Amino acid sequence: MASTVTSSKTSPEEPRHTAPSRPGYGQLLRTRGAWTFLLPGFAARQPFAMLTISIVLLVQHTTGSYGVAGAAAAVTGVSMALFAPYSGRLADRYGQRAVLLPGVLVHTLSGLTLTVLALSDAPLWALFAAAVPTGASVPQIGPMVRSRWGVKLGGSPLMSTAAAFESVTDELTFVLGPLVATALCTGVGPAAGLVTESALTLVGGLLFAAQKGTQPRVGGADGGHARVEHVPALRVPGVRVLAVIFLGIGSVFGGMQVSLAAFTESIGEPGMNGVLYGVFAAGNMLSGLTCGAIAWKVAPQRRLLVGYTALALTASGLWAAHSVLVLAGLGLLVGMCIAPALVTGYTLVDDLVPAGARTEAFTWLTGAVALGQAAAVTVAGQLEDRLWGGAGFLVPMGGTVLALAVLVALRSRLATPVRGRTVARGVGHRVPATVD
Repeated sequence: MASTVTSSKTSPEEPRHTAPSRPGYGQLLRTRGAWTFLLPGFAARQPFAMLTISIVLLVQHTTGSYGVAGAAAAVTGVSMALFAPYSGRLADRYGQRAVLLPGVLVHTLSGLTLTVLALSDAPLWALFAAAVPTGASVPQIGPMVRSRWGVKLGGSPLMSTAAAFESVTDELTFVLGPLVATALCTGVGPAAGLVTESALTLVGGLLFAAQKGTQPRVGGADGGHARVEHVPALRVPGVRVLAVIFLGIGSVFGGMQVSLAAFTESIGEPGMNGVLYGVFAAGNMLSGLTCGAIAWKVAPQRRLLVGYTALALTASGLWAAHSVLVLAGLGLLVGMCIAPALVTGYTLVDDLVPAGARTEAFTWLTGAVALGQAAAVTVAGQLEDRLWGGAGFLVPMGGTVLALAVLVALRSRLATPVRGRTVARGVGHRVPATVD
């Protein structure tokens, strides 16, 4: 007579990963297949950090005007911020490879066209016309890498570590990229930075696109079984809140860039600008590494609120600094407070957004940082020119305080939804098996 016993066979509803007690970078980097997209992804990310400074140095050399150079770079940045989410949506719907292949070709051609126009003393409208597609076609490698981590890790606690790792990688990119571009433009030629940026985009983007095995399934297939209906990421209330939060983070980056340059110029030590910004970036990287090494027990929504409050408080003290040492110390603290907000925000996307819209959601956040940075550069420059030296530091304060107010008022929208869970009475997680 057959009897029913409980088998150890797990149901498809069980987590695909065993939760490690202490998720860390060593375990993350041992994830099978991770290096196949990390290495080409790192190469393809460098152009993103080289683009703005390469345009500024080239156009300033050919026109003699920082104003014109800044305007051309701003057009590129705004264009990228506006078009990036649509690139992410297309990647979610048709696949990353389908978007990358034409995207890197358009970006390479647009960048080279902008280079030729600048060297040919073309009118300003022509530079702007070339800057628009150059910015709009910037490959969104960072969001695509984050989406691939989601495929590899699923609901694993290592997702927080991956978010921290990506934050540190982004920061390292933004430290190395401008240094490489500046060295090329000053040591080789004014066009060398933008030409190298275009070449790296083409080579790195194509190598990244070739890694088909790690890209998310088209349409957001869930576990290889069901296709998830595509929902525009911005329809998720939590994504809208996070986008505002990331605008505030962008205001810190943009405000710091302009205000540090103005401060060091005012004290007759322009060379200190790189040192002070390096201290700020170092704080960001160290804090990001620490965030990823901690096995957090506090809910990400609470971590974001606490971390962003600390960011707003530290950024609010920048305008009162009147010495290099004080400004360096405050800059270090501000940088240390940025990483937790970035890491937690990206971690929340994995919980808030359906699988079929995550790349788009990530691009909304990176686009918000770029847009906030572009706006902050413009406003901080005007404040430095029209008010007192150091007035540009009011921009990080204003941007983060306003974003914190939005976060406090709308924090309930960051609650994690329960999706795709079916509960049947009397049915456990183990499947009954019939034996003799």
